[in-house]
This record gives sequence, C-alpha cells and structure tokens, in this order.
Amino acid sequence: MHRTPADLVLTGGPVLTMDAARSRATTVAVTDGRITAVGHDEVRELTGPRTEVVDLAGRTLLPGFQDAHIHPVTAGLELARCNLTDTHTATETVAAVRAYADTHPDQEWITGGGWSMDAFEGGAPTREQLDTAVPDRPAYLVNRDHHGAWANTRALTLAGITRDTPDPADGRIERDERGEPTGLLQEGAMDLVARHTPRSTPADRLAALLRAQRLLHAHGITAWQDAILGGFGSMDDPADAYLSAARDGSLTARVVGALWWDRERGAEQIPGLVARREELNAGRFRAGSVKIMQDGVAETGTAALLAPYLDGCGCATTNRGTSFVDPAELRRHVTELDALGFQVHFHALGDRAVREALDAVQAARAANGRTDTRPHLAHLQIVQPDDIPRFRELGATANIQPLWAAHEPQMDELTIPFLGAGRAALQYPFGALLRSGATVAAGSDWPVSSPDPLHGIHTAVNRITPDGEGPAFLPEQRISLTAALAAYTAGSAYVNHLDDTGSIRPGALADLVVLDRDPYAGPPEEIGATRVLRTYVGGRLVHEA
Repeated sequence: MHRTPADLVLTGGPVLTMDAARSRATTVAVTDGRITAVGHDEVRELTGPRTEVVDLAGRTLLPGFQDAHIHPVTAGLELARCNLTDTHTATETVAAVRAYADTHPDQEWITGGGWSMDAFEGGAPTREQLDTAVPDRPAYLVNRDHHGAWANTRALTLAGITRDTPDPADGRIERDERGEPTGLLQEGAMDLVARHTPRSTPADRLAALLRAQRLLHAHGITAWQDAILGGFGSMDDPADAYLSAARDGSLTARVVGALWWDRERGAEQIPGLVARREELNAGRFRAGSVKIMQDGVAETGTAALLAPYLDGCGCATTNRGTSFVDPAELRRHVTELDALGFQVHFHALGDRAVREALDAVQAARAANGRTDTRPHLAHLQIVQPDDIPRFRELGATANIQPLWAAHEPQMDELTIPFLGAGRAALQYPFGALLRSGATVAAGSDWPVSSPDPLHGIHTAVNRITPDGEGPAFLPEQRISLTAALAAYTAGSAYVNHLDDTGSIRPGALADLVVLDRDPYAGPPEEIGATRVLRTYVGGRLVHEA
C-alpha cells in the first residue's frame, strides 16, 4: 500500500463502492482529490498528522450521484420567479400566481412556471383563469414538463395571437369551440409568446446556476448532463453561465452540456455545433453532446406513436403525435454527428420516436463502425418489446427518469385513457431493459420533477413515489436497489464520459456522498426517507447538512 499520508480518510461505515463486484469496504483514503486506497483497517495506516479523519459512525459512503438529464439553470431561474411546483389544484395555482403578482408590482411581465396539468380540468388551464390573477400585465407560465405554456389575454394580445393565427409546424395553439385561443400553447407554439417575454441577463443565469448547484450538491449530485445548451422556447441559453463559472472556479460540479439541435434547421448547423464544442470547454465544463428532441409528451398528444392516440371514449383518432425531425434526415444527421465524435442525446418518449432514434443510431453504427460516442435515449415512456434488445445490440444507453413511473393523476387521468390498456402496459420498462442487457443511466429532468436521486431510486425500486400510495405501477418493471444506485452512479458516469468517477476505487476522482443510513438495511418502502449528509467533489467538501 502507498504509505504517504492521505489528505482525507473516511472510515467507520459501510462503503458501497459500486465497482464491478459491487464490493463493500469500511475505509477510503483520498490524496490530491483522488482516491488512493479502499479497504478496511489497513487503510487507516495512511492517517498522518495533517490527515482529516471523518468518522462515518455507521453512515454510508457512496460514489457521488450523477444526473444524466437535467436543466439546472432553467430550474434556478424558475426558483427566483413565479414558482408553481408546490401547487396541486387550480385554485391553489391561481392563488399562487395572484400572490406573486401582488408582491411584484414592478415586474412588466409575470413569468415562471411549474404548474401541473392534472390541477386543471382536462389538463388545460384557460386565459380567463389567469386573467383573474393577473389582469393588468401580460403573464406567461410554462407547465411542469416545459412542453406547454399558459398565457393570459394580455400576453396573447401583445403577441398578436388571434383565432386567425395558424399553428406553427411544430406546435399547437389550443382553441375553444368558437376557434378562439384558450391561452394554452403546446410545443413550438410556446415561442409565439415566449419571444416577447423579458430575457434573463448573464448575471441572472450565473446566479441561477449557482443557486441550482447548491441544491444539487445538497442532494449528493456531483456531476450532470445539462440537456439543453442553446435557446429553446422561453428557455435562455445557459452556456455563458457555465463558461463563466468554470473559468472562475465557482463551478464545483462536473458538467457535460448537450448542444441544442435546432429542429427548424438541418445539417447546415453542424459546423456551428463543432465550433461551440471547441468554445465551451473550460475547467469542469465541456459540451460534447448534441440534444435532439425527436417528439413531445404523451399528455398533450405530441409524443410520437406508432398507432394513433385514443379519444376520451376509447376510439382511435387520427393523431399519432409529432416527429420533430424527419426520420430519414435524423439518420443522416446522427450519422454525421457520430462521425464527428459527438454523443447524441435523444428526447424519445413515444414508441415511434424511440424506434426512429434507435434506427438513427443503427445507421450511424453501420456507416462509422462502433466508436465510443455513447449515444443515449432519454425518457423512454413507451418502448415496443421488439426494440428493447436493440439498446444492448447498438450500444445505446437507456436514460431513465424513474419518478415518472408511478400512478399519479397525470398518468391515470391524462395518459393511460388516451394510450389504451395494451400500450399503457409498455410504459417505462426499466426491468425489461436491464434484463435485456442494456446499459442504464438515470436523471431527473429537473425542474420537470424533483432532482432528488434518492426519490428517483425509491420509485425505480418500488414503482410508487415516496409520497405516493399503492398500487405499484407495472410492478413487473421494478428494478433492484443495486441496479437503481448503479444507474445514478456508474451508469450516468458512463453516459457523461466521466470514466474516473462513478465508483469508489483507487485512482478514481474522490466524488463522494455520505448518506444518513445504509439503504439496504431497511425495507424498500423506506428508501425515499434517506438523506444526504455530506457531498465531496474531488475530495473537497461542497455540502454538509
């Protein structure tokens, strides 16, 4: 054993190494930001007069969690605006907007978001409801999944949206039975109003990043992949905040950025993405991924399906959702991006979008051979059984958002009836993907849902959220606690090309998290009560409860 005294020794508790053998230890030594020894009593011999010794006192040490699909700057901005994530009914939501507007009389626009579709009848709030809360100014509030927005009458008027305004190619203006806009804007239609809202400043975005980073470190998250670098709808490009924080050292997490693929353009944008990849590379931040949003979301009928959605009576409609990028073009673009060494990060919810993304990966593999680009498909709400083994065959990672795999109103009222029982039974097939040999990573999509990895792990294991009640959602798709922990550590580290993280082993970076208990020691239904006590990045303490 290396005899130079360590800078830091953590000892006296279970160490879940998440190595290939899923071995356990009791003591870890760290020097110069890296793990130098993992074992038991013998590692304590590396304690010298200047070594900081942390007594775990029976608490558990794990590799730092990593989030493979998240939007921290957007979340940080929303926390500082009209934040509706804690509202659950239409009355509560409208009251929260009114309270925010009353306490911010000088704001030209009321912006923010986080409202839940299931709070409103049919998932559809109206401009008249928002007018009661904000009658004197334009208001524009994105929903929790950021695929729809709610505007009041003043905002629609200011944007020039009338009954005669055509739907954009990639979105929909919801209308009442008279053809008048209701105030609900889906997908690309959001931008008709969003482009008129006040933009955040570079200082706003930097403050939002640091606000979000503190919260993520408090949840044990040491690295993440930001799923959109670029301007999209009402979301401002967060790249300048990352670059600034990376250069001045205030970015303590390790961050991979996924450059936004503009679905209004084609291959002509690729040279610009190459240039941005070179530019956005400093400190702990790099942008080596490209994000392609292939479809929308099931609740609004924009997730791309192989067979049509049903209507409220259970009859087939003509709507199969939206493929934002033509599948033949997608295959060409992904092949070119892959040849240039880009990872491709797909948003693919519906079974048609999943198949189109896998077909694009297959085309790239056929043209370029197997290279270490590590493409991944996020969300995976509906996956046809024939497509499940293709993840292993193609080396495409399944990037899961476990909190969505549970019974809750948005699922039970706004999704299952419009999919039908057979297709609804194919949702979030985490167990089937693992059994097929797929590599699995995990993320939160925060601010769409909570960034707490332990809540995601709880839901993946139980198929019930920590605050939910039974029954379990498709319990045959439950995964083990070990598999869920691996997805949030080694799996996401693999997706992020952070190969010296994700497990506790000599030579790895000392990105570590201390939990208040051993999650294996209690029943599975108590996993979500686990709390983070300490978070280290590169051996440096970045959070202490």
